[in-house]
Amino acid sequence: MAGNVNVITRTDAEALIPESVSSEIIQGVTEESVVLSMFRKLPNMTTKTHSMPVLDMLPVAYFVNGDTGTKQTTKMAWDKKRIVAEEIAVIVPIPEAVLDDSNYDIWGEVRPRIIEAFGKKIDGAVLFDVDKPAQWRDGIVTTAINAGAVITETADLYNDIMGENGVIAKIEESGYFPTGAISAIKMRSKLRGLKDTMGRPLYNSDMQGATKYGIDGNPLHFPRNGAFDETKANMIFGDFSQAVYAIRQDITFKIFDQGVIQDPSTGEIVYNLMQNDMVALRAVMRLGWEIPNPINSIQKDKTKRCPFAIYTVGTSARSKA
Repeated sequence: MAGNVNVITRTDAEALIPESVSSEIIQGVTEESVVLSMFRKLPNMTTKTHSMPVLDMLPVAYFVNGDTGTKQTTKMAWDKKRIVAEEIAVIVPIPEAVLDDSNYDIWGEVRPRIIEAFGKKIDGAVLFDVDKPAQWRDGIVTTAINAGAVITETADLYNDIMGENGVIAKIEESGYFPTGAISAIKMRSKLRGLKDTMGRPLYNSDMQGATKYGIDGNPLHFPRNGAFDETKANMIFGDFSQAVYAIRQDITFKIFDQGVIQDPSTGEIVYNLMQNDMVALRAVMRLGWEIPNPINSIQKDKTKRCPFAIYTVGTSARSKA
């Protein structure tokens, strides 16, 4: 980066960023990111890479043939999976004139935007491989497709999801029970249109009460951070306890009052902090995730075993998109 960069210390910036803000942002990102709110959180990572032993071979028991029969031996085996922490960051340039206005709650304006940006970036990478770091595993949609855990939309929405060969059945065939689903917002209206044999709405028994959306007794989430790609999936079902994440570095902040901000693709200088009388707030966090997917007695073939299944867009809908 061109120019000299001076970093204001925590003591210097204490009035702008209280100690409690970092933990508030972490909590906010977890709430804003639908995958982090549903995944199982592991203890914080102590290094960039964390290895997990995952059961890969089950023991086998045998009947002993009679009183003098010979007892057989068995064994177990473990695979190793890695969680790699990758960095997510954002820089927020702010004119000094705005900060000088003591009646303006600048942090109150910046904080929800940082939370939204981090949550959207995490969800997009984990669900749909959007801007996925090279060392991260395939996203959930790609993983489910590779395992054959996909149901394409038909005219019978109820059967697509709940039927013998529906989305939920795909998860059960892998030895898992779903704990929830993530859905495109457009599916709300389709679900409201579902009726029983008497013509009564399945999702709303009281026209004056709030509609409660759930699938087979599990919660249904409709993220609104813009990360869900409805051209690739209508819904993502799964046992979300089987997906884990770990944080390597909590949100940290640095304030710069000198230096330049460049366009990453062109190298063009967008802002010169000194010349434009600006400061820049930089937020950084590091985290990683994984799907351990240990062997179970229902589905021993790891290429077919997947705790997630996808309800994909029909051909006609995809062509319109």
